[in-house]
Amino acid sequence: MSVQIAVMDDWQDVASGAVDWSVLDGVGQVHFLHDYPADTATMIERLKTFDIICVMRERSTFDKALLQGLPKLKLLVTGGMRNAAIDVPAAKALGIQVCGTDSYKHAAPELTWALIMASTRNLLAEANSLRAGGWQVGLGGDLHGKTLGILGLGSIGQKVARFAQVFGMRVIAWSENLTPERAAESGATWVSKRELFEQADILTIHLVLSERSRGLVDAQALGWMKPTARLVNTARGPIVDEQALVQALRSGRLAGAALDVYAQEPLPADHPFRSLPNVLATPHVGYVSEQNYRQFYQQMIEDIHAWANGVPIRGLT
Repeated sequence: MSVQIAVMDDWQDVASGAVDWSVLDGVGQVHFLHDYPADTATMIERLKTFDIICVMRERSTFDKALLQGLPKLKLLVTGGMRNAAIDVPAAKALGIQVCGTDSYKHAAPELTWALIMASTRNLLAEANSLRAGGWQVGLGGDLHGKTLGILGLGSIGQKVARFAQVFGMRVIAWSENLTPERAAESGATWVSKRELFEQADILTIHLVLSERSRGLVDAQALGWMKPTARLVNTARGPIVDEQALVQALRSGRLAGAALDVYAQEPLPADHPFRSLPNVLATPHVGYVSEQNYRQFYQQMIEDIHAWANGVPIRGLT
């Protein structure tokens, strides 16, 4: 019997056309799964027949309980080289190989700027007004001469900083490990955490989610921000205290937020972010681009071939 391969988390039904999966015909049979995450028992029932599972980023959690319920599973492949939703030590203990892929480095910075510009210029309300038969409904903001605060100046934050300079913005940055020298290399000025929140006209988050960064943008930090400021998050939802942000937005304490990531995904149907007028919300599409998907899936196929040949590549540790 041939190896059964699941390509899961294909919510938009695009995986089958992104790359040529027929090159795996010699390894096994590929199946595309479009379901959203569910409870452990449902996930076990859904996945128990597969030897190889390909997951898209952190959409589905593979914790110890789920992994133990999948005795056939031998190889787990994820998009990207970091996936906090996979218990890699538990997988290793169960003899399951975990491999990753590279990623297209421009998708998230490009979306960040799409959100910054759309939120600043009130594009959602203006476009909806036009669609409904109306005309202008508000006054857009400006970027030139304003201050962009970057929380986390890693590879994505650095690209975001370079875009800001093209728009004629002043760029400031802070994170726990950032030095003034490293900030200057990206054309940014190092400031303290409080100064970052106080001075930013737009504050954009580009930290990795960790125990240190979880809840870092809390009620106190939001309280430091100007009432005219906007918060942008394309990193990870739990970095922001969502209840504190909802309160700040509802009360007018903050002008607006542009969000692509949330504490719970998919975002619950009744969540305030779906209806608050000063929120521009997108469904975690920061990495959902043609180039990124092609790179993810092409390298997943490479990972499967390498594993089938007994020489796994891009193993996660």
